Amino acid sequence: MTSPQHAPATAQQPIGSGYTARSSADDVLRGIDLSGTVAVVTGGYSGLGLETTRALSRAGATVVVPARRPDAAAAALADLERVEVEALDLADLASVRAFAARFLTSGRPLGIVIAGAGVMACPETRVGPGWESQFAINHLGHFAMVNLLWPAIAAGGGRVVVVASGAADATAGMRWHDIEFRDGYDKWQAYVQSKTANVLFASHLDSLGRGAGVRAFSVSPGSILTPLQRHLSREEMVAAGWVDADGNLLDGTFKTPAQGAATQVWVATSPQLTGLGGVHCEDCDIAQPSPRVTDVSGLDQAAQLWSLSATLTGQDAFSA
Repeated sequence: MTSPQHAPATAQQPIGSGYTARSSADDVLRGIDLSGTVAVVTGGYSGLGLETTRALSRAGATVVVPARRPDAAAAALADLERVEVEALDLADLASVRAFAARFLTSGRPLGIVIAGAGVMACPETRVGPGWESQFAINHLGHFAMVNLLWPAIAAGGGRVVVVASGAADATAGMRWHDIEFRDGYDKWQAYVQSKTANVLFASHLDSLGRGAGVRAFSVSPGSILTPLQRHLSREEMVAAGWVDADGNLLDGTFKTPAQGAATQVWVATSPQLTGLGGVHCEDCDIAQPSPRVTDVSGLDQAAQLWSLSATLTGQDAFSA
């Protein structure tokens, strides 16, 4: 039998899941009982995260929702069973460490981690020791959290799902010469870099974690209007062809929040992915290979990003 650490890399090819871009989170969970499973879902009280938390809770999971605004999270999740709200600011490493320490003290194994919180195309903002905020929140905060929670994740032998975007471009890679955008900030370039980091992080985490039975994936949820667009003006969204002057959706490819949450829920729970990992998924299947995502597991940049992230955050669960 092939041991997990020597398992061959999963091909970046669809597996014919039977689901579509219009499947909902409840559709992909039909017949799956998550009783006894503990999940952590960052951003789990708004937009796609809220739909994800609802679906996992309805399937029987206990869902821990770390939130920068715990009061708002508690209000949004008040009608759900087995949901716990915890304080967490992904832009603040002290907050990340405190959350992880509290969770580890509970002694519970983690079967699912969904790194879904994020920020998009925001004005130039510096956090922590001067990090560019999109890279810090979308990537570094999650990197530190997963590494700190690793004992519980390994004990659960489950899955880590990193919510990236169709904007990610693993082939173009990272802006290594100026990863913090100190020489000219562009909000969209910074967003693309942070989402590329999500893909590379999931790929390398899978290669490191599969020996413990943990598999990792990145996902693109598709186009959905959620609070993620809060930094975009109406004019920008009109120019992009997303909405009309009154804010009504124009693009027929936009999904509902329940449809947008489906891929991350499918990846986190589907028995169809047993023994697989390290790939990018969309529309409830492994994504078609493309220049942006093909063979990301083999890119040297994934290991380079891991090393840099470990240095910046001081966290690496796999270091000697």
